[in-house]
Amino acid sequence: MLLRPKRGMVNLKKGQHGGIDYAEIEALGIDPNDILDFSVCTNPFPLPPGIKETIGTIAIEQYPDSEATELRQRLSERLGVPPENILAGSGTTELIRLIALTYFRKGDRVLILEPTYGEYEITCRIAGARIIRHRAQEADSFTPKIADITDLIQKHRPGGIFICNPNNPTGKYLSRHWIETVIDAINDSLLILDEAYVAFVAESWHSVDLMTRGNVIILRSMTKDYGLPGLRLGYAVACREIIDSLRQVCPPWNVNTVAQEVGKAVLQNEEYLEQSQLKIIEAKQFLISELSQLGFHVLPSDANYFLVKVGSARKFRDSLLKQGMLVRDCSSFGLPEYVRIAPRTMPECEKLIAAITSIAPAMENRANLIIE
Repeated sequence: MLLRPKRGMVNLKKGQHGGIDYAEIEALGIDPNDILDFSVCTNPFPLPPGIKETIGTIAIEQYPDSEATELRQRLSERLGVPPENILAGSGTTELIRLIALTYFRKGDRVLILEPTYGEYEITCRIAGARIIRHRAQEADSFTPKIADITDLIQKHRPGGIFICNPNNPTGKYLSRHWIETVIDAINDSLLILDEAYVAFVAESWHSVDLMTRGNVIILRSMTKDYGLPGLRLGYAVACREIIDSLRQVCPPWNVNTVAQEVGKAVLQNEEYLEQSQLKIIEAKQFLISELSQLGFHVLPSDANYFLVKVGSARKFRDSLLKQGMLVRDCSSFGLPEYVRIAPRTMPECEKLIAAITSIAPAMENRANLIIE
């Protein structure tokens, strides 16, 4: 008899993400190089000069440094925390699963604030944890109410809480007071504060010092900041005891040599990120203005992406894809009427608006999208 996976794994749903589905593109007869991808929320601008040339000089005939020592030292200098408080990962998603593997036991309750990144739920299911959900309401622009969250914490005493800040896909950025109120309420629970997109928030607050509060892990993504999705790179910041525990479970060589070296290089170029942020803000404002003029309801967002109510997200996405434009259908977030859009360069944003203008009259329930 064929050996079966452990209970709960057979029907585990695969996470849905932005980005190109290459099998889908091939079936449509579209060259992936012809796709303008607005579905991923990474920095859309080319890497700083010299980075790609550096990649060709990196020695890959040796194993990478399992501790990512030099990368953590650079991050330490940037963040103002000791290297011992930092763990590098192959993207934040690896770190999310590592946290669950280290801390969540079967049957533990974990609170997830929805709509949000689907990997939190998948990670909990892999660990055998029980999910407690709180879903923010559309009428509140999907902003969770702190009183509801503290009530749930007191009622269920979860072992862990995932908070994505700014949230994916809504772009809502919660205040320091909001987060500290949760920390005050959790006692022995573990707060995972996922700040994968915080570099794109115009007026973000300093969160790294929250690690001194104890059971807090802060996650950051260099993949998003510097447009490195093909390399996968992120890091966790926490008190030394938590980082030491995660390191014991972390697989050796989890961050490859190329990712480590490129990570070190981009951290030396602060101007690149600052300039990218300014151009992204300009492109975002352009898209929001144009979409609003077309009659679409665009939700306010503090991040480098935003939600747009389009009626049928699937039909809207599919219609644009035929024109070589990809946006994120948010049905997997439980938002089948919304798409998520992340800005690219201004000329590319102009092409997206032209494509949306051409398909808008054909979309069903168009009247329901007009802002009154």
